Amino acid sequence: MTTKIAFIGFGGVGQSLAELLQRKKEQLKNSYELEPVVVAVTDVMKGSIYHSEGLDISKLLEVVKETGNVEDYPQEPGMVKGWDSFTTIANSNADVIVEVTYTDVETGQPAIDHIRTAFKYKKSVVTTNKGPVALAYNELNELAKENGVYWGFEGTVMSGTPALRMPVTTLAGNEIKEIKGILNGTTNYILTEMEKGKTYQEALEKAKSLGYAEADPTSDVEGYDARYKTAILSNYLMGVPIDAHDIYCKGISDMTMDTVKEASANNKKWKLLSRITKENDGTVTASVKPELIDNDDPLAGVSGATNAILYECDLSGPILLTGAGAGLVETGYSLLIDIIHFHRQNALTKIGGG
Repeated sequence: MTTKIAFIGFGGVGQSLAELLQRKKEQLKNSYELEPVVVAVTDVMKGSIYHSEGLDISKLLEVVKETGNVEDYPQEPGMVKGWDSFTTIANSNADVIVEVTYTDVETGQPAIDHIRTAFKYKKSVVTTNKGPVALAYNELNELAKENGVYWGFEGTVMSGTPALRMPVTTLAGNEIKEIKGILNGTTNYILTEMEKGKTYQEALEKAKSLGYAEADPTSDVEGYDARYKTAILSNYLMGVPIDAHDIYCKGISDMTMDTVKEASANNKKWKLLSRITKENDGTVTASVKPELIDNDDPLAGVSGATNAILYECDLSGPILLTGAGAGLVETGYSLLIDIIHFHRQNALTKIGGG
């Protein structure tokens, strides 16, 4: 079954997904009867191209690598170039919009408006942008339901590690009482290096040199990145809407080597933890802050840039999930997970005559 895809944004993550679609082409067809066809790409920096019959992914990636502009793709009959993102969403024949634009996490834009537009035109969306899920989950979720479309955002919390779908599917029937996790690999890497004797600044510089930290690491080290992910977990898994800006947030920038050493001497470790607790009255409290945990805590052994999340369940007890929380291939894979899931739902709907 053909699934037509339009990319809104075509940076590293979008190109990683395109490469996966090409590399996994036979497996997707044989295992899932899924035949993805890329019909459109629009990117603020790289231009725009659309063909209703589909584009050659290999040629598309080659053009972007060589010239940086998708509009240098060889002209073919029926091809349209120059559409902006909203025109592409509205006028293309895509079944799924892959929304991977550069988005301001403080406002969620332009991703929120792209998703609104897609749902209005009854097109499904998969995204790795945190802003729309952290800031406009209820509105967008209702819009998706009203228009009978799919909205996937698996990659917004732990990249390709299924921190959202796993508890919903394999832990079904449990009530999750508390979620706590290491949701930012940069800060966990820094704290791990400090345990080895580095100062905060030395550990940060090493994280930058390895690509774990941005040139401006504020979002990571002050806990803002983890705060948005915490809001997503509350909105989606706890079913309790919480504004990211209402979550107490403290980062690790004032952490000293002496503080870390003292913890080690007492068989403890510092971790930047996201914590969401469901109270008896159904309300939720949430925070992001450095916490001192015992060495036998399941999260204490999570080192380096790895992410981890612990679900406290009423029936199964504590369940720990660990994995990569970033990386282009991993994030591209999270989008592929969502496209496969969309395809399965679509196939079931057609079988059921819906």
